[in-house]
Amino acid sequence: MESVEKIGRTVEEAVEEALKILGASAEDAEVTVIDAGSKGLLGFGSRPARVQVKLKQGPAEAAQGFLREVALAMGLTVKLETTQKDKHLYINMVGDNMGVLIGKRGQTLDSLQYLTNLVVNKCKVPETSVILDTENYRKRRRETLEALALSLAKKVKLTKKNVVLEPMSRYERHIIHTVLQHDRYVKTYSEGNEPYRNVIIAPK
Repeated sequence: MESVEKIGRTVEEAVEEALKILGASAEDAEVTVIDAGSKGLLGFGSRPARVQVKLKQGPAEAAQGFLREVALAMGLTVKLETTQKDKHLYINMVGDNMGVLIGKRGQTLDSLQYLTNLVVNKCKVPETSVILDTENYRKRRRETLEALALSLAKKVKLTKKNVVLEPMSRYERHIIHTVLQHDRYVKTYSEGNEPYRNVIIAPK
């Protein structure tokens, strides 16, 4: 049970009864006053207060609810495996035809991750970063980008000319920067505006 409607002689009394049913404290709930009620005049026309008390969603619950709605709209059956580590919420999506959720070069997955982060950060909780994955795509993509970075760095060392990579998400740009950050002969930086921001590998 995530929400309860309750009536009482006062708003406070109605809220207290609803919290008892939910087994929650006031800090864990959101209250909507449907009707503040009225004492009436000389005992006539009195009306009880009515409230709706809803449990606040945590990051995991908000993300899962949103992703289930998306999967349902796309006609997909998806199992969600969730792991929380510090400020990062990792969600692995398991099911058939998950390639639809990955898209070309992970663009669909990145877009879905962006939207999920927007939903999660509406919760009144400490900021949480959501990282979505399916079919081990993130690991495979990371390995591809790491190999690409090392290969292009060799090219830059030989030619002494900059190499401009294709536009990438901030997450993928970070992988390129990290792989080459300790290279003595090349440097990396980003330029351009989202979502067309590029990594440049240049000689030092």
